[in-house]
Amino acid sequence: MSLKRKAFYSATGLILFLAIGLFSLQGVVSNTLCTWTGEQQLREQIKGLGALLLIKLETPTLDVRPYVPVSHTGMNPYGINTFLEQEVDDWKIHRSFRLIKDAGFHWIRQEFPWEDIEIEGKGVFQDHRQGRDISSWAKYDHIVDLAEEYGIEIIARLDNPPAWSRAAGNEAGTLAPPDDYDDYGDFVFAVVSRYKGRIKYYQIWNEPNIYPEWGEGPVDPEAYTELLKVGYTQAKEADPNAVVLCAGLAPTTEMTPENLEDLVFLQRMYDAGARDYFDIMSVQGYGLWNGPSDRRVHPDRANFSRVLLIRELMVRNGDAHKGIWASEVGWNALPRDFEGFPYYGRVSEDLQAEYSAAAYERAQGEWPWIGVMSYWFFKRASDHEKNQAFYYFRMMEPSFYAYPVYGALKEQATSPPVLGLGYHQEDHWALQYQGDWQEVADERAVLGSYRVSERVGDTLSFTFWGTDLELVPVPDRHSGSLEITVDGRRADLDLYSPTLEHQTTVPVVSGLPEGQHQVRLAVSESPEGHSRVAIDGLIVRRSPAFLIRRGLALLACLPFAIGVAYAWRRWWLSRGSTS
Repeated sequence: MSLKRKAFYSATGLILFLAIGLFSLQGVVSNTLCTWTGEQQLREQIKGLGALLLIKLETPTLDVRPYVPVSHTGMNPYGINTFLEQEVDDWKIHRSFRLIKDAGFHWIRQEFPWEDIEIEGKGVFQDHRQGRDISSWAKYDHIVDLAEEYGIEIIARLDNPPAWSRAAGNEAGTLAPPDDYDDYGDFVFAVVSRYKGRIKYYQIWNEPNIYPEWGEGPVDPEAYTELLKVGYTQAKEADPNAVVLCAGLAPTTEMTPENLEDLVFLQRMYDAGARDYFDIMSVQGYGLWNGPSDRRVHPDRANFSRVLLIRELMVRNGDAHKGIWASEVGWNALPRDFEGFPYYGRVSEDLQAEYSAAAYERAQGEWPWIGVMSYWFFKRASDHEKNQAFYYFRMMEPSFYAYPVYGALKEQATSPPVLGLGYHQEDHWALQYQGDWQEVADERAVLGSYRVSERVGDTLSFTFWGTDLELVPVPDRHSGSLEITVDGRRADLDLYSPTLEHQTTVPVVSGLPEGQHQVRLAVSESPEGHSRVAIDGLIVRRSPAFLIRRGLALLACLPFAIGVAYAWRRWWLSRGSTS
């Protein structure tokens, strides 16, 4: 055999070996790239990886403060948007509540439209439409009654003014703000007063940064801030325990009079003094074309990770202690034969289910400043809007036919919760207390309270995902000890202190493998004979070593991704040359 022929066979064998290696690893590489880019197709994953690396090189690390206490987080995060006021048949409202409850949802975000409650004029709470003369509160009273019956909490969305609140009527847009903001404030006062002690969370407006949610004219951050101030003040006047949510801002990159980028809009709100007039920030957590694992965080990208930019902006404006709730979360399963443009992206029904469940999982695992996330949406009362793209966010048809997303979220919401990264309060929903633990209000404590037991044998159990765990106790000279068991390994922690201490941290365990770990804390008697244990919080960390390994895994995929891209390009060019 000639030397030339030997070289040819050797080169061919090497190329074949490399090709087989690349394509055998394609699945591993693709899965890894998907966890960074949120893309499904390898070609888009490679492009996404390049964009991600450029963003990482060109932009500073985001300051989102995961290890600071944040209010209004740590509760059951599973919420869902409903339109129960539109249902005609009472049995459908009952069935909706039952299905929502069975799926593990703890919250509904339900609109209380101003135009449907104060219909004919200021102070008139009667419904004379269709020849009736009934209280306009009746349907909403019924929804509140059923929510209590099924153990569901309500986030009441207050917007949609009646035509009489504007001199131009609906010519200014059916969603335009009222001429006199005090009229809106009086409406807020009426709603909160009526449901005091029954509804705690109220949202002031929805998406005021885009058309047509602020009417036919240009959006106005300063004007919305004034409306927010009025709504906040009246809600607190009616019920000091009411919690006010800022409107969820639409994730847009546009900079036009009718559609203003959410980051710009929010900063102008802060500049106008909004900071003191909301307890919780709201966002719209849509992924559009990409999955929830897309980590390309940039002002020019509207993806699920955009909430990180909102969080950083809040930190810069002194609001690191405030939580963020996602008013709407979802992916659009628009049919392939739909004639309109897919404005909200398009995924299959199976991907809709997979992405939605993964979104809740990522938020709970990585973003401790996120509270309730409300899926958009449960169902519409009828299917007359099937010609509109937004309809295909639905979880169920009006007939109660369930799509895969219902089952996926049900499976996740009814599974045992896991404590993720960050600073968590003692009342986090993943914590399971057994025994006689008491809640103690104390302004010196983290966010004003802690839990205490003085009985030997009382326990706190939970699962966390991370590498390190710290305890935030309230030690004093009466403190006892904790018998700590982590993944079956036992240790003792003496909490005795000669002086009372607040907001201190004590290491529990560190250097664990990244993953889930089972923890049990049991009250025991100290050498001094005391058994008082007070818990003010827990901190879950992920060691730098884990982050380094994660980065190396990404870099390890780079040559394979480049090799696949090169092989694909060569194949494509060869097709063109032989056609």
